[in-house]
Amino acid sequence: MKKLFIMLIMLSFGQHGFAQTPEKKADSTSTQPKGMQAYNKVITDKAKSKSGLFMVSQVDTKYYFQIPDSLFNRYMLVVTRYLSTPEGMGIFGGEKANEQTIYFEKGANNTVFLRSLQYRQDVRSADSMLAKALAGSNENPIVAAFPIKTTNPDNGNVVIDVTDVFKKDNAMFAIEGKEKTEKKLTSLADDKSFIESIDTYPINIEVKTTKTYTSSTASSGSITLRLNTSIVLLPKTPMRKRFFDERVGYFANKYVLFDDDEQSAQKKFIVQRYRLEPKEKDIKKYLRGELVEPKKQIVYYIDPATPKKWRPYLIAGINDWQKAFEAAGFKNAIIGKEWPENDPAMSLEDARYSVVRYLASETPNAYGPRISDPRSGEIMESHVGWYHNVMKLVQRWYMIQAGPLDARARKMHLDDELMGQLIRFVSSHEIGHTIGLRHNMGASSATPVEKLRDKKWVEENGHTVSIMDYARFNYVAQPEDNISPKGIYPRIGMYDKWAVKWGYTYYPNAEDEFEEEKTLAKLTTESLTANPKLWFGGEGKDEDPRSQSEDLGDDSVKASDYGIKNLKRVVPNLVEWTYQPNDAYDNLSDMHKAVVSQYSRYLYHVLKNIGNNYVTKRTVDEKGAVYQPIPKAKVKAAVDYVGRQLFTAPLWMYPKEIEQLIALKTADQISDQQNQVLNMLLSSGMLYNISVKAIQFEGAYTVPEFLNDLEQTVWVKFSGDEKQDFYRRSLQRAYVEKLGMLLLPKELEPGKAANAAQRSDVRLYAKQHLVKLRDDVVKLMNGTSGLSKDHYEAILIEMDKIVTKLNSITTI
Repeated sequence: MKKLFIMLIMLSFGQHGFAQTPEKKADSTSTQPKGMQAYNKVITDKAKSKSGLFMVSQVDTKYYFQIPDSLFNRYMLVVTRYLSTPEGMGIFGGEKANEQTIYFEKGANNTVFLRSLQYRQDVRSADSMLAKALAGSNENPIVAAFPIKTTNPDNGNVVIDVTDVFKKDNAMFAIEGKEKTEKKLTSLADDKSFIESIDTYPINIEVKTTKTYTSSTASSGSITLRLNTSIVLLPKTPMRKRFFDERVGYFANKYVLFDDDEQSAQKKFIVQRYRLEPKEKDIKKYLRGELVEPKKQIVYYIDPATPKKWRPYLIAGINDWQKAFEAAGFKNAIIGKEWPENDPAMSLEDARYSVVRYLASETPNAYGPRISDPRSGEIMESHVGWYHNVMKLVQRWYMIQAGPLDARARKMHLDDELMGQLIRFVSSHEIGHTIGLRHNMGASSATPVEKLRDKKWVEENGHTVSIMDYARFNYVAQPEDNISPKGIYPRIGMYDKWAVKWGYTYYPNAEDEFEEEKTLAKLTTESLTANPKLWFGGEGKDEDPRSQSEDLGDDSVKASDYGIKNLKRVVPNLVEWTYQPNDAYDNLSDMHKAVVSQYSRYLYHVLKNIGNNYVTKRTVDEKGAVYQPIPKAKVKAAVDYVGRQLFTAPLWMYPKEIEQLIALKTADQISDQQNQVLNMLLSSGMLYNISVKAIQFEGAYTVPEFLNDLEQTVWVKFSGDEKQDFYRRSLQRAYVEKLGMLLLPKELEPGKAANAAQRSDVRLYAKQHLVKLRDDVVKLMNGTSGLSKDHYEAILIEMDKIVTKLNSITTI
């Protein structure tokens, strides 16, 4: 028995030795192409090798990739993120530093090329004539070249030395040039830069590096950064594209499409979205309208650096999107999870995982980016940036906008449950971006202002139809409405559900993306016709006053008046609400600035109604106008609002109790804002816009009507209130001064488009208005005495000077 046991042991050693015999063959150079070293001379006994996407071998300080033939010309996404950064640099661990798409290619003379994929053009059919033409005109740049060191005799894999491409400053794996310029990072210090580790997994490789740059801004003369580069294998067969429709708010990648049957190249956009498909066994159920789970769930992990008490709320904000994905036919499509801290196989920087990264920053913000396959728009992962000081931002918003409605808002340190709920809504908003959705600043305009005060309605429906709007809290609601937080907080709404349905519904029966495009276009037209509240208002950067950030309701004048009522409740309580022991009134100063900012938002929400249009994007198959005039009554109400809420000086914002505690320049702040708005309203550009729209749209607001209404807001009898009259006199002087600038511009540039107003009837309108205004001032002066009379006399002298100069000019 003992002899048998020994024989078995000897046999096992013999078998093990036999298994190594192919490795011994690698000693010979005969198996290698001419000029190459033997495999075991490159990958020596000292090598530490790991298997994954590529086999990665470390020999002393050198790193080698072993690339199989099957992975040449396969596209890979490269994402470089910061691991750690110097204090005060303004960037943080977890943030993206670079994103590229690459592929390895076998070249001539035993060389491997690394190319950067430039995906800006494509053809409808790979068999078309244009496909051949495109192939001959698109050469992707070579960004690195590697001599083949050897080949693995066991499998034929090509071995290249990648040490320098990661250690040095290759554009594919380092910080973007723009970022280096902004941060004043110059040359890379080779002796202070090195590879920390390279790990390989089934579909990705993770490279950690330390890089030191010389810098003129650093006291030490250099800045050291730690970076992580993820190289992720993209799908061999790209996800089907979904073409962008400007009536639905998705982020999109642009490219040019060539088609043999078209007479011109087409600009196309493909939306960014996750690949969400039913399991094969569930497709029939899905098509019957049953909810099914997707093949691959969308998972977001919470950074373990996140304080534990906030994690459930961040997760809740993620999971809130499950209802939206149900509209697309999927249940449990998206989920938030805590990071499994005890799993060494997982890395926060690994681009296979989407993570909400918690950043120790004073920046009061959060952001939700996406990394997508440029060929299809498929979102591969996202690292949400969550700055610690976002809590300061939401606390400020909540006190200022909801303080009169919710007693919990009336202090600087909010209770954990309240702060958690505020974190939840910000989490939902940012996750919305990561699944592909853009801001929809027009969403809040779908809600009638009076519904914002209807307790039952607003608690059931929310105060905006989209979490992707900047509609923070329901500042329109009044204390007497008794509306609970359900009617104050933002939430995922009907637009969000419809947008997810549009972007994520699976169409297996459509032949290709072009047939799918037709289906979606028809669906969009029908949906918007049936429910105009699904309107996508864009980023709020065009002229449409319905699409603005931080606003509420379908009537900015009414909403802003209600907002002012609440601010007038906040201001007298600021000293009490901002109290904290040993605070040197910094809280009071900060929150008072927040009040002034909120007041200004209301003002500019209203001002956007003057001189602009409504703009509703439509296709030719959809009924209705794209450009429409803003009703005259709304524009007149906006002018009246400016008179009531600004030209009557808002002294209520600057009570004596606050003025004596913090540094306020009340007179400067009020006068500056009055003058800024007056300059805008009496600018040649504003009058030109109004005049053009009066010609374009029958019954629209005219320049004489506007100037007459504006005069009524500025040229009123003095109230007898010494402070109010001080601002009124200053405003009236500025008014005459601005008319003079309109009529007697210092410089004319006839050939430039910017001076179209000077070539229009604007100056004629201004002259007529000045003549009329002079008569009205004479009437105002009658019966006055003292300072008021002196003021009017001085005004008349200035008007006469303008007229005299004007009459001396032969042509206007």
